[in-house]
Amino acid sequence: MSENKVIIVAGPTASGKSKLAIDIALSVHGVVVNADSMQVYKDMPVISAVPTTEDKEKVDHRLYEIFAPSFRGNVVDWLKLAVQEIRNIWKEGKIPIVVGGTGLYIENLMKGTTPIPATPDDIRQKVQKMIDEQGLAFVHQKLKEVDPKSGEKIAPNDITRTKRAYEVFLHTGEPMSVWQKKPLIQNLPEAKFYVIKICPSAEELDELVYKRFDKMVEEGALEEVQKLYQRKLDLRLPAMKALGVPELIEYFKGKTNIYTAVQNAKLHTRQYAKRQRTWFKNRLKADFELKKCYKGDFPQEVLELIQ
Repeated sequence: MSENKVIIVAGPTASGKSKLAIDIALSVHGVVVNADSMQVYKDMPVISAVPTTEDKEKVDHRLYEIFAPSFRGNVVDWLKLAVQEIRNIWKEGKIPIVVGGTGLYIENLMKGTTPIPATPDDIRQKVQKMIDEQGLAFVHQKLKEVDPKSGEKIAPNDITRTKRAYEVFLHTGEPMSVWQKKPLIQNLPEAKFYVIKICPSAEELDELVYKRFDKMVEEGALEEVQKLYQRKLDLRLPAMKALGVPELIEYFKGKTNIYTAVQNAKLHTRQYAKRQRTWFKNRLKADFELKKCYKGDFPQEVLELIQ
C-alpha cells in the first residue's frame, strides 16, 4: 500500500455499521476491527450484536469477544490492542476497517490520548474496595478534596469516571484535570484515516432499534443474560451494563415482568442510540456521510474515496 490507510465506519447502534464494514472489507481486501466497547466481551454475542459466524466467515474480524465479562475493560485496554492489530494488518498487506459506535474509542484512536499512565491492578482494587465498603459518595468526596475540578465536573453517581479519576490521583499524585491539559499522545501518527459516518433520521433509527431487540429476544438474548446473571457477576462491571442486560436482569430478579423488561430495554436502547447519533453528528467529521441506515445498497462514493 502506498499509505497506511485506516477506514473508520461509525454511527449509532442498529444503523448497519457492521454490514457496511463487511462490504467495504470485501471490496478492498480488508479486515474488520471492532471498536464497540461491549462487543469486546465474551458470552454475550446476541445481546451485544456481535457479527454472526456467517459474517466472520466472509472476512476476517478482530478484537471481538476477547475479554471475559468479569474484566473491567476500558478505552486504554482496547486502544493498545487496536493499534497492534492495525499495524499487523498493514504488514499483511491488507486494510483495517475499524467499526463501532463507541465514540470515545474512535476519537482516541484518531486524535490521540492523554498521557495518563495505566493504573496498576492494586490501585484499581483498592478504590473498588473503598466503593464497596464505604460507598461511591465517600470516594467522590475524596476526589473533590484532591481534585476539585474533576469532582465538580463528574456527577456523584458516575461510578466509572469517579473511580478512574481517583485512581489516577492515587497512582500519579496529579489530578486528572491536570493530566487532561497535557499534549495528546498520537497512537497511530503514521495512519491516514478515512471516515465514513452513518447518520440516519431519528425516526428510522427508532424503528430499527425496536425491531432488532425483538430479533435478539427471538435469537436467545434472554437465555444469554440469564446465564450471566446466574454467574453472580458484579452488576457494576462494564459488560453487565450492556444495552438490555440491566433491564432483563430486573426480570430474572423477579422485580418486573418480561413485557416491561423488554419495553424498558427498547426504550433505553433508543435513548442511547439518540445520544450516539448526536455525538457522531457533532463530534466526528466525516469524509463521507450516509444519511440513512445501511441495508446493503453499497454507495459507489465510498469506493472512490478509499481506493
